[in-house]
Amino acid sequence: MLILKRMHCGALALWIIAAPFAFSQTKQEADAAGQWPMFNRDLGSTRYSPLTQINTKNVAQLNRAWSFKIGTQKNSGSITGGSEVTPIVVQGVMYVPTATAIVALEPETGKQLWSYESTGAGNLSRRGVAYWPGDANNPPRILFTMGRRLIGLNAKSGKLDPGFGDEGEVNMGVPYDSPPIVYKNVLVVGANTGESTPTGEAGNTRAFDARTGAKKWDFHSVPLPGEPGHETWEGDSWKDRSGVNNWGFSLSVDAERGIVYTTFGGPNTNYWGGDRHGDNLYANSVVAIDAETGKMKWHFQAVHHDIWDYDLPPAPALLDVVINGKKVPLLVQTAKTGWMYILDRVTGKPVFGIEEKPTPQSKTPGEQSSPTQPIPVKPPALSRNSYKPEDIVTAAETSEEHAKFCRALAERSGGLSNEGPYTPYMFRDAGAPPKSTILFPGSIGGVNWGGVAADPKLGYVFVNSMDEASIGWIEKKPAGSATQYDRNSIVGPTSRFQWAEGNPRSGNIQGAGEHGWPCQKPPWGRLIAVNAKTGDFAWSVPLGVTDELPEGKRNTGRLNMGGPMATAGGLVFIAATNDHRFRAFDSRTGKQLWETKLDMSAHAIPITYQGKNGTQYVAIMAGGASAIDDPSPPGAEALVVYALPGKAEKSSPGK
Repeated sequence: MLILKRMHCGALALWIIAAPFAFSQTKQEADAAGQWPMFNRDLGSTRYSPLTQINTKNVAQLNRAWSFKIGTQKNSGSITGGSEVTPIVVQGVMYVPTATAIVALEPETGKQLWSYESTGAGNLSRRGVAYWPGDANNPPRILFTMGRRLIGLNAKSGKLDPGFGDEGEVNMGVPYDSPPIVYKNVLVVGANTGESTPTGEAGNTRAFDARTGAKKWDFHSVPLPGEPGHETWEGDSWKDRSGVNNWGFSLSVDAERGIVYTTFGGPNTNYWGGDRHGDNLYANSVVAIDAETGKMKWHFQAVHHDIWDYDLPPAPALLDVVINGKKVPLLVQTAKTGWMYILDRVTGKPVFGIEEKPTPQSKTPGEQSSPTQPIPVKPPALSRNSYKPEDIVTAAETSEEHAKFCRALAERSGGLSNEGPYTPYMFRDAGAPPKSTILFPGSIGGVNWGGVAADPKLGYVFVNSMDEASIGWIEKKPAGSATQYDRNSIVGPTSRFQWAEGNPRSGNIQGAGEHGWPCQKPPWGRLIAVNAKTGDFAWSVPLGVTDELPEGKRNTGRLNMGGPMATAGGLVFIAATNDHRFRAFDSRTGKQLWETKLDMSAHAIPITYQGKNGTQYVAIMAGGASAIDDPSPPGAEALVVYALPGKAEKSSPGK
């Protein structure tokens, strides 16, 4: 833990630049600098690597070193229709989930060292694994999830570790589709509960003992009677409430203070809250919890009484910056709302100010909107949050065919209404002329689970955002219809249309695919650097291209899902976009320095590590099924690894 802490503050990065094996740095510390030991690389979720072999001067020379095919898993539960895996590299071994197995690879060549074939109930997580270093009585373990099962393998042999839980397995009770976060001997997991009904399993964040698998604590995401926040649920609306879960891919920990930070999504139902009056804590909140006891220290709610599906999926980034001469321990949280919330991670207080501003009120029967929502003073919005008729795309920006589709979409929607940020979906009476609400950001964000990367030395936070709307309305259910969302069958779910080509009823990037050109004027996606010392944008550039458009129009930005990582070499690496690209940018200026085309889009987070041969590698999982009729050949999903020419030992592709 000491090594990770020192890496987080940037000191180790300075040693690497000056002298990789200087007397002030132990071999253990040097080895740690070259690892990617957990989903977000460090407990602070900065995704920052101190490696500098690949830098702004030579990144354009990167070549493919090796690849490893992982196969295709149907119905994986992924957002993007394919693998969203971030591999880990620790103690000279890479660990990766495939379609059916957990594999250990030689990180320099992709040679398989062992494989554990998954069996039994639940889908194998397509997001990653965790590593626990073991202790005097237990060997190092690889930990992963399969539905309700948390499984521990011997890291050296790949066999089930019988000392963990019941012969290597722990029943978590509620499913979680991502790896646990490992802090000392504590494993913390979120929850993946269903979103089709308002009642169901609790979305609590939970902790288990890394040695035995025994449960340590359970944080109630919906407070029980007598607990702080219970009063924000009117009547019995708290009972058996589903949603309010941390379905994101990881969590963050302040290792120095022993605080774990968990984030929560909105309550079910997503778009109507007439059966749950109140602010509905701890929905749409980031909560600071004592990692050993599970006791809450503070919370911040980003959305009161959510009726937009504005979850907080990503783990927050933790970094220390100097503001007005004082070192401030920051927590940087993003959300589907398209805002960035910069808080003091010890107190939960806003660093640059957050104002409760009046927002449009719902006219849907039974609904009681929150009169205000918290709007950050800084930074500015990361994505579009309003719409005017003149924003619709024209042939001048894209093509007449696309513009015609968009005009027709607006027409069949009966006109599009928007009152600015947090516009509620309008109520449509049975038989009334069609009229629709258009909402920016739509239900996929804004910023989704990809979250941010941070450069603690530079003080910049990097985030990819997109401008994709949802179109819809609220309507009464027909008499006798089955209850789907509300408890009283009063109001039905929002009927939504995607604001893009592709599947018109899909609300996610999988349905949009490469055919999903949004209908407002570009850019449709951006990569942004926020100066955490001031709260201002340092730079902002379109992220992604549309190859089908003529030269001069292609720099549209794209829908994107996944996130960035940063390095001490002055680089930000990101794939994420649905244009089959993997890119590197100058972290100080936003200038694109490198680009390569992948066989499939990569809706994942890249990593970098140093092999035993001294070579720095960069890896990305290309496994995003980019469209309903995705042309990628079966089995094309693969981990793809890059290195500088002459640095890597070439090998034939993995299986």
